[in-house]
Amino acid sequence: MKKVAVILSGSGVFDGAEIHEAVITLLAIRENGAQYQCFAPDVAQMHVVNHLTGEVAEGESRNVLVESARIARGEIKPVTACKPDDFDAIMLPGGFGAAKNLCTFAVDGPECSVNDDVMAVCKAFAEAGKPAGYACIAPALAAAVYKDQRKVTIGNDEGAAAGINALGASHVDCAVDAIVIDTEAKLVTTPAYMLAGDILEAKAGIDKMVKTVLAMK
Repeated sequence: MKKVAVILSGSGVFDGAEIHEAVITLLAIRENGAQYQCFAPDVAQMHVVNHLTGEVAEGESRNVLVESARIARGEIKPVTACKPDDFDAIMLPGGFGAAKNLCTFAVDGPECSVNDDVMAVCKAFAEAGKPAGYACIAPALAAAVYKDQRKVTIGNDEGAAAGINALGASHVDCAVDAIVIDTEAKLVTTPAYMLAGDILEAKAGIDKMVKTVLAMK
């Protein structure tokens, strides 16, 4: 049975992992006969957003690992414990946390930095030639990891696509229910809620991403 490392970035679309995307990813992994282990960096979130109002909650601080544990039902480890040799593939759901807590693409665009521990793990999977799936805005992180004009997608947002290209990847416009595959890099991306109008649209692309990643040797 294949094992997948899943990196989360908090809990909640505006300041963490997109919960629908995370749960759909975990469910699809199991539906395709594989197992998963969740990981997250043990760091403070960039900020905390009140998801009812959309406003930043001033003076409030939350930890990415602690918040991600909500989605993982407590079964989660710090990203520093993620060893590529123990897994067949890696997957990263989106949500603004991927671009705020795992890297700073949401603020800095192509000048973004990536959390050192997250970068080390993602690069280790890439260098080991292990398949990877990045959803929603997470392909911006993939662009920083892979570079080399690897094909990725976040849908069709021109600004985000330009930032991804500036990071060294090659953005490909993509429909909400489709995926982009860079066969040589074994890298699969899908727009998910960068385009999705509801949970069914997000599920269509994520299901394809997970199935494709798991089918890669």
